[in-house]
Amino acid sequence: MSEAYSPARAGKWFLHSGIQEPSGGVARFYRAELQQNRAVSTEITGYTASALMVLFDITADEEYLDRARLTAGFLVDHAWNPALRTFPYEYPSPSPVSPHLSYFFDCGIIIRGLIAVWQVTKEDRLLDHAAKAAHCMLRDFRAADGYHPVLQLPEKTPLDRTSQWSRSTGCYQAKSALAWWEAGVFTGDKTLQDAYLECISQALATCETFLPGTDDRSKVMDRLHANSYLLEALSPLLYRADVAEAYRSTLARVSFHLREIRSGFERSDVNAQLLRARVYGARLGRVNLAEAAEEAARLMSFQAHDPDPRIDGGFYFGRRGGQVEPHVNPVSTAFAIQALEVWRAYQAGEQNPCHLPPV
Repeated sequence: MSEAYSPARAGKWFLHSGIQEPSGGVARFYRAELQQNRAVSTEITGYTASALMVLFDITADEEYLDRARLTAGFLVDHAWNPALRTFPYEYPSPSPVSPHLSYFFDCGIIIRGLIAVWQVTKEDRLLDHAAKAAHCMLRDFRAADGYHPVLQLPEKTPLDRTSQWSRSTGCYQAKSALAWWEAGVFTGDKTLQDAYLECISQALATCETFLPGTDDRSKVMDRLHANSYLLEALSPLLYRADVAEAYRSTLARVSFHLREIRSGFERSDVNAQLLRARVYGARLGRVNLAEAAEEAARLMSFQAHDPDPRIDGGFYFGRRGGQVEPHVNPVSTAFAIQALEVWRAYQAGEQNPCHLPPV
């Protein structure tokens, strides 16, 4: 993994590694040590739709746009359960390996993937479906104290919350609320825009206490990933003084803990999220270019160089004790592509290095 990073190989991995099925559904990750994909994840398919649009923006290669259309079609025609009016966790659902669940976070990521494709194709059904799903998400997950993280299907009863970040409420949920903002802006729906602003207010009230959240250093690293979602969620509101301050302080906390923990466990996506956040926050000033350059270098070191096309070009999930974990991960790859592109554009002095919203 000492060779230079290549966005072309990363894009080729999405197109030709087999991580995406002919139907358009994308596996959660590829287990290189077992030579097998995990089950199709509706959330990861949503992320992939957004990533393919980033690759199309970078390269203007129509193959990425064609694949993005296929991916969005899968989300609308297969991942969406019309009877339940939600996106189940995996496809098919239920299955012997997948419980029948729906996640608040996943639904937002899928909606944003549909909107990302719609912004170029202008295919009406994608925006219409995104807006419909956003309202269903708002209705189904709303709780007295925020939003339920997970619902049991088909009844849509909330699962008990746990200390696991993805099974609890928290500031990380604001990333998915970006779906409401985007759908609201593009459709003129003020209800959805207001729901996003409400979620941001809740996130700002709790973000100071999200880290470290546990004495287990490996779990702290996972929480850095979740806390970085808040940075992405705040990006439309950086003109507000309170949001800008929360952005700066959250970025500083994540950066500190990453460097304290990474000798034992390091996630590639946390490096990508931090790097991207620094560029998006450049308008605030105080961008630490030395730390950005270091994060870019560490991120590039996670790209796989392997004769096996199922691996080559993708990004590994992480390292434990300096050893790469053999999981080639679509989300890690998507975040890396965009983070390294906005960093390249920022260094090149391009006028708007972050014109695409965070994947």
